[in-house]
Amino acid sequence: MNARTLPPLSALRAFEAAARHRSAKRAAEELSVTATAISHQLRTLEDWLGVQLFLRKPRQLELTAAGRELLDDVGNAFDTMAGAVARLRAVPQRRHVTLSTTPAVASRWLLPHVGRLSELHPGLDLRIHVTHEPVALDGHSADIAIRYGSGRWPGLVAHKLFDNVFVPTCSPALKLKRVLDLQRHGLLHFESCNARSAPISWTGWQKLAKVRGLDPSVGSVFSDETHTISAAIAGQGVALMSRALISDELRQGTLVCPFGPEFKGEPFHLVYPEAQRESPTVKAVRDWVLGLVPLVSGQ
Repeated sequence: MNARTLPPLSALRAFEAAARHRSAKRAAEELSVTATAISHQLRTLEDWLGVQLFLRKPRQLELTAAGRELLDDVGNAFDTMAGAVARLRAVPQRRHVTLSTTPAVASRWLLPHVGRLSELHPGLDLRIHVTHEPVALDGHSADIAIRYGSGRWPGLVAHKLFDNVFVPTCSPALKLKRVLDLQRHGLLHFESCNARSAPISWTGWQKLAKVRGLDPSVGSVFSDETHTISAAIAGQGVALMSRALISDELRQGTLVCPFGPEFKGEPFHLVYPEAQRESPTVKAVRDWVLGLVPLVSGQ
């Protein structure tokens, strides 16, 4: 497409306003410039076109024939542009925010309640990023995250969500009653490719429980907590799971905790950069997540 040959837009705006008001002073007031600046722009446009657009009288500008012709076309063009801008501004601009968390927290803790966020903020699109690795909260990889740990991360605001308490759990069909019953059933293990994601293991639990005759290294291994939970529900063995992530199954009775001890891990926190504390999108997701704590964890 060939480039358009046009005079300076500022000169056209000055001309349209001055021609409409028949006054450089009133055009200056409309465009928030000085009357001298308007006069300069009019001279620039006349020089560029090579025609006279105004007959300059003491208190009024009078359009020449060329000026009247130009005003018709320029006025229509500015009306068209103003209409296009008004239509775009009238359309609500959607916002989005990316929340990063583990697959199990996303599927079992957040997804059942995403509709509530949409009801509260219909113009906000939530993007859930699942990973076992902590990601940068830089507005590109993610804006806000749910992580487990001490809650002390430099530069981040941290809100504690719930304790991460691990318990032996299984289907009630296995009819486990005593710790020694573990010897008759297989163990289910969650082992992510990121070693930091599974700080709780059957080896650590065995030491805490002081159970003898149990080999904590055998059994089925899953790289996803949700698969581990599904295997436990299906009666394929006993899993060591975070109580918060199986709260629904415990209430419904599809999983039971036949015995202890409980193994306490690092608590979960909602975190975001200190610089984003007042961000409307981050605040919307923060309030939504914090509102889920009593619903999901039973607190």
